[in-house]
Amino acid sequence: MMDDFLTYDFLQNAFLTGIMIGFLAPVLGVFIVVRRLALITDALSHVTLTGIAFHLLLAQSYTSLQAVNPLYMGMVFSTGASLLMEKLRHVYTAYRELAIPIILSTGIGLGVVFISLADGFNNDLFNYLFGSIIAVTREDLWAVTIITIIVSGLLLLFYKELLFLSFDEEQALVSGIPGKLINLLFVVMTAIVIASSMRIVGILLVSSLMTLPVASAIQLSKSFKQMFVYSVIIGEVSVITGLFSAFYLDVSPGGTIVMIALSILLVVLACKKMKRTPVKAVHRKMPHTDQG
Repeated sequence: MMDDFLTYDFLQNAFLTGIMIGFLAPVLGVFIVVRRLALITDALSHVTLTGIAFHLLLAQSYTSLQAVNPLYMGMVFSTGASLLMEKLRHVYTAYRELAIPIILSTGIGLGVVFISLADGFNNDLFNYLFGSIIAVTREDLWAVTIITIIVSGLLLLFYKELLFLSFDEEQALVSGIPGKLINLLFVVMTAIVIASSMRIVGILLVSSLMTLPVASAIQLSKSFKQMFVYSVIIGEVSVITGLFSAFYLDVSPGGTIVMIALSILLVVLACKKMKRTPVKAVHRKMPHTDQG
């Protein structure tokens, strides 16, 4: 395994990129799950696909764009969609959840149009859908490194504000926290991390990496900080094991990463159930005594 890692540059790129994605996705996922915004990842990932499809469509007419990474256009679309989504959440104050399906349906609709105009799927688009080890370049690695540094810094800087807004947004606003600005910053960070995760996990599965480790961590943790620790550990185990499994089994890394994360969740749920079952069994077997 180590020989292959030292031999192949693309495996090094995928491994190092995966480590950073395995950290960023679950950390943001904790806030997303606590704020009950899990579907936002699906909406933004589909908009990212739309941006990538738009880039590939333009590249057919403008050959100079062929040298540019399509992910950048995906990030532009995803960031724009996140800003629009936050705007819609303030328009529909009584029905804020409507903002997510509006963006999701718009992203899917535009994506289908761009893909059809670009004469259907090609290899590049297929890799973005399901992830690819070979497709991860040194440029992708550097881009994800910069994103990791920036997002991690912002999360540390605004941790208390994000925590307060996640559990009690109304009280946070009353306390003077600039909720609109913090929420805007958070959805933009989410959009950028989702777009940067495409090479490894794939558009259709990136939301799983943001939610499955958190779902396992909720069952294991006893505090909010523990939830971060367990989420990152499970995310890293899923990504690293999934990448190596995908390499040796010659399958899409996105699917293997998600299945490993799902397997961990099922094991955690099974262990929790086994711990509770003996207690219930003892209660059922206790004889009823007649005190009358």
